[in-house]
Amino acid sequence: MGGVFIYNDGKRRSKKVAEDKKPGVPVKVIDLSSVRAGAGPEQQAAPAQGDKPKRKGRPPKAEKQAPGGGGPGKSAKAPRQSKPGPAKEDPAPPPPAPEQPPQLKDASRGKKEEIVYLDLSELHPFQNHPFGVRDDVEMQGLVSSVKAGGVHQPALVRPREGGGYEIVAGHRRQRASELAGLRNMPCIVREMTDDEAVLAMTDDNLRHRETILPSEKAAALQQQYEAIKHQGTRGEGEDIGKLSLDKVGERNGMSGKTVQRYIYLNDLVPELKELMDGGKLSFTPAVEISRIKPKHQKYIAVSIEGQQSSPSKAQAKKLREMDEKNQLNPDVIDAVLSQEKKKEDFDVIISSAELAQFFGKDKTPREMKDQIMALLGEWKEKQPPELGKGEKKKEMEK
Repeated sequence: MGGVFIYNDGKRRSKKVAEDKKPGVPVKVIDLSSVRAGAGPEQQAAPAQGDKPKRKGRPPKAEKQAPGGGGPGKSAKAPRQSKPGPAKEDPAPPPPAPEQPPQLKDASRGKKEEIVYLDLSELHPFQNHPFGVRDDVEMQGLVSSVKAGGVHQPALVRPREGGGYEIVAGHRRQRASELAGLRNMPCIVREMTDDEAVLAMTDDNLRHRETILPSEKAAALQQQYEAIKHQGTRGEGEDIGKLSLDKVGERNGMSGKTVQRYIYLNDLVPELKELMDGGKLSFTPAVEISRIKPKHQKYIAVSIEGQQSSPSKAQAKKLREMDEKNQLNPDVIDAVLSQEKKKEDFDVIISSAELAQFFGKDKTPREMKDQIMALLGEWKEKQPPELGKGEKKKEMEK
């Protein structure tokens, strides 16, 4: 035995054992009360002198605390750490979402518009209306239509400051209603700004009138140009004017350069505008003469009337150059216009709106020209040969 233990539990045998112990034998006292209470070995008394020393080496494993109690338990194991796996690559980006079709705009107006019948006495012409209302053959046909079935398309009007309504579109329908003996006519009343009214008025007339005089078209395009500038266009300085001209051209199926040439015609004196509308002054010479001083333009009008001759492009250009050099006077004007006109190359202008009736949007101007020339060549081959012989006969008679 390594020693004699005395159990200090109050029993007599403890004393007896203690009395019988041999000399030199160490005695270790264990308090059983503490053992019964569940105390651990750390509460035991230190070993007496003579006990064996503790074995050297790895220290004992840490004891695990039992759940819910203070007694010893199994040592806790450290949780295992998972081995790091290979680095994951970033997932591929999702495919781009398909393009959504553009949302359609709502064409309806915020305020409901109704057709109302207004007395003709309440309707007033548009201020500075550039288009004349003529009692011609076209008007007679419109009057007959109104008498038979009334006015089919309502006029567009806006409230007038002085009372009544200002006609934006429908001047000829209003005149036809008067000639047909009607008291009123259908109208749509719309609140519009001055610029909105100008654009609506010019668009309606330029697109639907069968006969438009050059001076009327020039004045209408000038009004459109001013209205678009007032509404605002991107650009600075001269670019603003250029962009506005292009916008006017887009509305009317022509280039911005052609719009500018029409606007120049507004600088002609009234006498020359009348000659131009009457067919005695062609478009291109009229553009050249419009750049000449007004007092010299009046002399040119008198000379055209006196000689009963329309100036050519070359003559008009020469008059303009001499005006810039301050060399024009009535005698010089007569001398230039009396000169024999040389045979000139002339341009045939066909608008894009006219060509759109026969060609698709994918055709380039060059392709259109080639196809037109090819068709003209085929047409010429089908003509009777007498046409060519007649020209040769005339040459031989000379």
